[in-house]
Parts: sequence; C-alpha cells; structure tokens
Amino acid sequence: MRVYLAVLLVCMSASPTWAHHSFAAEFDGAKPVRLIGTITRIEWTNPHSYFYLDVTDSKGKVTNWACESGNPGALSRRGWKKGDIKYGDKLIVDGYLAKDGSKFIDARRVTLPDGRVVYGGSAGDGGPGDTGSNSK
Repeated sequence: MRVYLAVLLVCMSASPTWAHHSFAAEFDGAKPVRLIGTITRIEWTNPHSYFYLDVTDSKGKVTNWACESGNPGALSRRGWKKGDIKYGDKLIVDGYLAKDGSKFIDARRVTLPDGRVVYGGSAGDGGPGDTGSNSK
C-alpha cells in the first residue's frame, strides 16, 4: 500500500494539471485594470499567492476581487514580506483581467500600505513587464 501511495504521489506531482500556467492562458494583456480596495483574505501559497480585495464602485456597490501574484519566495526577494499586508489594509493594484470575465486579476504592480510599489507578477510567465527570468 505504501508503494502504491508513493507512486501515486509521484505521478500526481508530475501531472501537467499542477503545472505553472502562462499569463496568456488565463489573463488578457489588452485589458488593464486598477483596483483600489481593502484586503479581506490573504493566501501565501505556491506556485502563486493570492489576496482578495473589497472594491467599492462609484455607486457604492462592494465587489470582492481575487488578485493573483507571484510565489511567496519571489515576492520576498522583491521586498514584499508576508507581514507587509494585513486584513483591512488598503492596496492599489494594477493588473489585467481574467479572460473568463470573473472578478479575478493578475496583480502586476501592487502599491503597499506604506507606499512602496512592488512587482507582483510571476517571473517567466510571459505577461506584461515580465523579464523572462524565473530567478527574480
């Protein structure tokens, strides 16, 4: 049974369903967007980190948006530490809309609460501002 589970885990980890996706697979580089909102949730995970913002439109309607960024290690190397944001903080996020029309963006540029601006994209994904390097 242990051998079976080990083989299953190896096969699952090699499966393309868990592979890192390119920017173009999910987001539209022709549809930039700027969100200004309040953090409601944070997920520091691999291969992408996510944070969620409540954004209020001009009519007062609040919508929760999901923002995808690079992995925690890459963000840390760019100067963005896990403790830099917390629930209730206000962020400015420049990114690109999801192709499926959902309230989901690729967060390319993030202005943190202290005013610092960091690159939030995933290095090597081919999206706007990408240098092509996975070692950022």
